[in-house]
Amino acid sequence: MVEAKLLLQTCEAVKQLYGQEVKPETIGLEKTNKEITGDFTIVVFTLLRISRKSPEATATEIGTFLKKNMPEISEFNVIKGFLNLVLTDHYWINFIAKNSLRIDFGFHKQRHERPVVLEYSSPNTNKPLHLGHIRNNLLGFSLAEILKANGHKVVKVNLVNDRGIHICKSMLAYTKWGDGETPGSTGMKGDHFIGRFYVLFNKQYKSEIHDLMEKGLTEEEAERQAPLIIEAQEVLRKWEAKDQDTINLWKTMNGWAYEGFDETYQRLGVDFDKIYYESETYLLGKKLVMEGLETGGLFKKEDGSVWADLKEEGLDEKLLLRADGTSVYMTQDLGTAQLRYDDYHPATMIYVVGNEQNYHFDVLKKILVKLGKKFASHIYHLSYGMVELPQGKMKSREGTVVDADDLMDEMLGTAEATTRELGKANEFSKEDADKLFNTIGLGALKYFILKVDPKKNMLFDPKESIDFNGNTGPFMQYTYARIQSLLTKALDAGYRYEETDISAQVSLVLLEKETIKRLYLFQEAVSLAGKEMNPSIIANYVFDLAKGFNQFYQELPVLKEEDKSKVLLRLSITAFVGRIIQTSMNLLGIQVPARM
Repeated sequence: MVEAKLLLQTCEAVKQLYGQEVKPETIGLEKTNKEITGDFTIVVFTLLRISRKSPEATATEIGTFLKKNMPEISEFNVIKGFLNLVLTDHYWINFIAKNSLRIDFGFHKQRHERPVVLEYSSPNTNKPLHLGHIRNNLLGFSLAEILKANGHKVVKVNLVNDRGIHICKSMLAYTKWGDGETPGSTGMKGDHFIGRFYVLFNKQYKSEIHDLMEKGLTEEEAERQAPLIIEAQEVLRKWEAKDQDTINLWKTMNGWAYEGFDETYQRLGVDFDKIYYESETYLLGKKLVMEGLETGGLFKKEDGSVWADLKEEGLDEKLLLRADGTSVYMTQDLGTAQLRYDDYHPATMIYVVGNEQNYHFDVLKKILVKLGKKFASHIYHLSYGMVELPQGKMKSREGTVVDADDLMDEMLGTAEATTRELGKANEFSKEDADKLFNTIGLGALKYFILKVDPKKNMLFDPKESIDFNGNTGPFMQYTYARIQSLLTKALDAGYRYEETDISAQVSLVLLEKETIKRLYLFQEAVSLAGKEMNPSIIANYVFDLAKGFNQFYQELPVLKEEDKSKVLLRLSITAFVGRIIQTSMNLLGIQVPARM
């Protein structure tokens, strides 16, 4: 990238003009503000102590040196302490000529380093995936693609929460009210089927709590003494004791849930390299806890429960094993972290988990440090905000969550209605039309979620997400399809822009140059998105590119341009834009249709 050369040459200018050496990272280099003529700006204020001259004089001297020694610079201007540099048209055209056909443009070479282990999804087998899971899965999958584009080896993992009291609630409800039904006998997806019983348990549990409070118990007492929760705790004890009937029911019901999850994952377009199960990691976690007890890193209370004392770390005491010997969430997370480290010795372990678990991961890292695990410093929690709907928050226990499958169905239906209304599928066969509606619907859903900074809470409005104008997935998809139509017409007209050398062109109009500069910035967007672990950087980049191209397309003739060399240049720019839109959308896990 030309920035590196600008920095090195600026250091050389300081050395030759003022007799002192400076490092490139101390030079302030930024993109020039849109209102000012220039491509890159060097801020010279930090150099004034070396030059011992005014900002204007220092900037002018450095600008003169750079123009003389860098053929890429055509002119410069100075505004106070800001040196604004203009690159030649030849530089930008040569950039197009060298990169427009590169399928790996903007991507880094494979790094020879330990892998990144990236966890996302983490469903519970007592309920189907919902809107919150969709944000989790989309963030995780997109981040994996972005990290791979930055040269990292990525291992995508899923931790299935397949054990614990919440699973036992569904199991107990099924034994009480299932009447021998199965997903097959009811025609329901397995995860939906299981979710019914989790909701039913909580409905009956609330009723028992209410009755006990009517008899004079406090709410806390009623929650502990309700018969259903006592029975559920007994199911958990039987499970940990490996009671065969309990284990058989657990395997059967989890199997139903897995089949349902797999359908949703396939439809959503996400996958995993390895799946971990809490039922396989909690024992290792218990082993680590007992080792910590022996070494003095942990302590036991009089009732036999085991705790970590984190008061010196600014936190509280954390329960790791209950008095009856059963484990808690933290226990299996200790085991999972150890198992992943043993499996991959990763450079980083990234957990894509909502921000309500910030405290949990803070505690996890501190306990691992107490246990002497150096890999604790390798853990990074990608904390993302909650997704809300116009009607408010979702609650799993009350069955008011927005089911992922239902939402995808709604998105497909909305995409079909909108697309047909605009006449964009009139010439499609039924099979191709259905494929298009699915591509648009899922693209709208994914883009609307991923364009928001992960750290922020967001409001999801399905109707707003499907709009062929504005910052939406369908707008990017339509721009891509428009480009493919133009390129097809160009080939039919005999233009072989991919085989033509355009590097001899030396004159650019403003919109051509602005579009090329946007393409150039794709490299920076990919790097920054990887560094900040933020897919919204790619989403906002591709929107700016598509928006700028539409202005380019509307104001500059392409095939109707009389100068044939200009036609070839604009076709090369157009094809490059199409390729980068497709690449950007793929980094977000979104497909783009060739026509619509």
